[in-house]
Parts: sequence; structure tokens; C-alpha cells
Amino acid sequence: MARVQLRDIGKSYGEVSVIEGLNLDIEDGAFTVFVGPSGCGKSTLLRMIAGLEAISSGDMEIDGRRVNDADPIERGVAMVFQNYALYPHMTVEQNISFSLRMARLPKAEIGRRVAAAATTLQIGPLLKRRPSQLSGGQRQRVAIGRAIVRDPEVFLFDEPLSNLDAELRVTMRVEIAKLHRQIRSTMIYVTHDQTEAMTLADKIVVLREGKVEQMGSPEQLYENPANMFVAGFIGSPRMNFVPGRIAGGTLRLAGGETWPVGAPEGEVMVGLRPEHFVPADASPTRIMLNVDVVENLGGTRYLYGTTAGGENLVVEAREQTGVKPGDRLEVGLPLKRVHLFTPGGKRLA
Repeated sequence: MARVQLRDIGKSYGEVSVIEGLNLDIEDGAFTVFVGPSGCGKSTLLRMIAGLEAISSGDMEIDGRRVNDADPIERGVAMVFQNYALYPHMTVEQNISFSLRMARLPKAEIGRRVAAAATTLQIGPLLKRRPSQLSGGQRQRVAIGRAIVRDPEVFLFDEPLSNLDAELRVTMRVEIAKLHRQIRSTMIYVTHDQTEAMTLADKIVVLREGKVEQMGSPEQLYENPANMFVAGFIGSPRMNFVPGRIAGGTLRLAGGETWPVGAPEGEVMVGLRPEHFVPADASPTRIMLNVDVVENLGGTRYLYGTTAGGENLVVEAREQTGVKPGDRLEVGLPLKRVHLFTPGGKRLA
């Protein structure tokens, strides 16, 4: 296990800067997830930690050692890639042990490490198979096993589940979380899927255009997003945003709804999470929804529609049954669940 520290890290390709002055402290044994939209710099940052991309500026330390110019093999890290990168002509056992054989470890030690990894990942019966004989989830386990046997100080995951189907993604998320609890190594995980981030992370780092928008626990980012970007990125379905204006302690929405609030006067953007809506009779704070689409997921329903002010709105409706497209439905929202932002996206309350 090891602590990873990034100080004013920058990465440029010629005159194009993709990461600027980034500071980050990843605690020993933590599971940290880099999340953000495509092109935000999360994979580039991970590759810089791995030593696969040169650092343009700043300093990087792993377990107190400056590693800016260290080769990947000298950093004590192991990386699990998106595309598995298994050798098709080798068995599972040979794939897992490849780096150990290249390091000329004793056969007994190699066998011990491979057996331990196979037991941890529950792939013992697969050791004599080749990758073509494995499912996607099994191949990903083998790729993780190849990283485990190296006994690295830091595990790096670069969108490892993106090639799997939806059901396997859920299963592998659980397996990776269990693996972290079992071996307690420092893990850094890159994904564009905020559900993976919320499920796995001790700390989430939200990136946009090479800069950190916010970092904190999943609960902190969900309950107290620093801005509209983070608020809209964390949560599924994403947070609704509707414009409003505060005057005299009253928030007025475009559709004429008025709610009492304690915030400075002026134009605001109002953030409303779909899952925080309640039946109208359970809250004095209400809003009318013209329902366009009903998405029925069995245990819950999502209503897609527009407000009286013409704003799009998604409402999770667990208790409202029999709602159909074309209906008008009044729903409530506790005031403590309302998020307020400036028109520029900065959090107010």
C-alpha cells in the first residue's frame, strides 16, 4: 500500500494543455475514483501516475518517493486496462504469471502467488484455459489477477468494465469492491460512469477540462455539490435545473410557483433531484408536471415532462400509480432538498 501525492501536476502536448496545476493527495489504502466526461483528462492523469505519460510540470510522489522520471516498473504500480490485454496464445495461468516469469522469480514463489490470486478471484478452475475460452467477466478477472500477483503498492484501473454488458458490470463492481476490502491496497479507478464511482469510491475526484471541480466522499458530492457541473454529474438520473428568481425571501419559478427560501436576492438556478420528489400532499412546496413519458422500471417509475414554465423535469414516482402520458400531476419537494446555484453555476445553498 502507498500514498500518492500530486503537486501542481501539468500535462501539455505542445501548446495544448490538458491538465493544469492539479493537486491531489490519495491516502494509503484508499479507493479513489477519477470521474468526468470524455476528454476531461482522467485517463491521461492515470497514465501519468503509471509512468506511461511524461509529466510536463509539477511533482509526483508514491510512498514518499519522487517518481517523475521513474520507469513504470520502478513505481510499484500495476494497471488493469479497458481491453484486458491478455496474450491469446497463453493459458490463464501463463497470463497471470507472465510478469513474474520475466522477473525470474522462483517457480515455487510464482506458483504460490498465482494460486493465491486465483483463489481471491475465484478463477482456479480456469487456469488451464485460454482467453478465447473465457467470458468477458472472466477475462477481466484474469487481467486483475495479473496485477495482483505483482503485489503492487498501487492498483490502477482504466475503465475496466466498459466492455462488459450491463449485468456483468454490476457483478464486477461488487467483486472489485470486495477485492479492495480484502487486500486493502491503494486503488485508483477511472470511469465516466458516475454509478461506478458512487458504488466503489472512498473519495471521488470530479474532473473537467483537466481541472478538479470537486473531490470528496460520494455522500459529500451528492449532498453538497460545489457547482452545477458536479450536481448534474453525480446522481442518476441527473439533477433537474430550472430557472427562478429570489425576492423578499421568496423563490418564484418560471411557472409561477413560489417557495420560501433564505438566500440572497437575484436570478438563480434551482436544482431538484428526481428521487427527492414526494406526493403533493406530503409537502407545502409543490410544482405541476405535464407528463410526456412514463418509464416503468418495476420497483419505481420515472416521469418525464414539463413544468408550467416549460422547463423539462424528471420525477421519480414510487407511490404515484396509474400515471400515464398526457396527465397533469402535482408533486412536492421538501425545501431542505432544494439546491440553489448562481446563473454561472456556483452553489448558493
